[in-house]
Amino acid sequence: MYKMTILSKVVERLKEPRRFLQVLLGPRQVGKTTIARQVIDEFGDAAHYASADEPTIKDRVWVEQQWDVARLKSKRVTGTVLIVDEVQKVSGWAEVVKYLWDADTHAGTDLKVLLLGSSPLLVARGLNESLAGRFEIVRVPHWSFGEMRDAFGWDLDRYVYFGGYPGAAALCDDRSRWAAYINDALIETTISRDILLMTRVDKPALLRRLFQLACVYSAQILSYQAMLGQLAETGNTTTLAHYLDLLDGAGMVRALQKFSGSVVRQRASSPKLLVRNNALMSAQSHRSFEAAIGEREWWGRLVESAVGAHLVNGLEGSGAEVFYWREKDAEVDFVVRANGLVTAIEVKSGTARVRPKGMEVFDAAFGPGRKLLVGGQGIPLDEFLSRPPAEWVT
Repeated sequence: MYKMTILSKVVERLKEPRRFLQVLLGPRQVGKTTIARQVIDEFGDAAHYASADEPTIKDRVWVEQQWDVARLKSKRVTGTVLIVDEVQKVSGWAEVVKYLWDADTHAGTDLKVLLLGSSPLLVARGLNESLAGRFEIVRVPHWSFGEMRDAFGWDLDRYVYFGGYPGAAALCDDRSRWAAYINDALIETTISRDILLMTRVDKPALLRRLFQLACVYSAQILSYQAMLGQLAETGNTTTLAHYLDLLDGAGMVRALQKFSGSVVRQRASSPKLLVRNNALMSAQSHRSFEAAIGEREWWGRLVESAVGAHLVNGLEGSGAEVFYWREKDAEVDFVVRANGLVTAIEVKSGTARVRPKGMEVFDAAFGPGRKLLVGGQGIPLDEFLSRPPAEWVT
């Protein structure tokens, strides 16, 4: 079984002296449960695994029972780890975990804990409301090109089109079946279970159409007023901005803000829409793999979306910020601010799109510390997508 690079970080933290709860946080179908199973293989008898993903409803008593099993094991086996999967399905999970963790801290019980959940928004809410100061997050992003290549032997074109969902990799030779899986098992499940069931959404149909619009216009700048026009919807832009935040929290779509040079983001600027996994874009487009490659403008947007998703996913949680920049006809695809360094990135995908002197105008206005060209005569696209984005922007 392929081992994700993040596994070593999880194991390393669980072998440290007990300090914090460890939480695997990430969108659906990116391998969190697989990592948990590999942790079990690593710890052997020192691991106790429990999953709330069963037909019967789990409550705080179930959590206490599993915790007690792990406590008893910790008396016999040094370095015992309790792994609780789908923790968000337990009613009141955050409060009972806080109570049990604090009790172990007070008693000096050396029990490590790893929590997993398939709803990143719901898990994050429980952590922030009840477990402040008691946890560390290990983010599990969408799979990168390097991971899909090493695990499944994919080439660059296949990754650009089919994206980075490992569970769907085996279906790619049957495009219709693959698209149905992405739409039904990932998109619909994420929207209905991870967003609509856990937060108030007054216009669920608008949220769904907004997601579809983001897939159609990924890697393009679109004003909120233009979005309302495309959606044939009367309403205010604050609602759209909020719904885009929800889609981002679920790991689906990011609305990049325009780089202004100041620390404060300008929310009033028109956002650049960006899918966080190209599978979402391709599954919604109804273009086959071969047709997408042959349609150069569409393929260019897929390439730009892949670069943007690589930056957003790989830098999440690091404190780095990803923007775009445009002034009249001058545009820079992505601008990253990380550790005080501003990096301007232009993506060359082989399309005929011309943006006169975008990098030169940006350089004159902001003086970025680093200017990168991805594709063309710059950094090869496969090399850029194969390495962690922090290596390019820090």
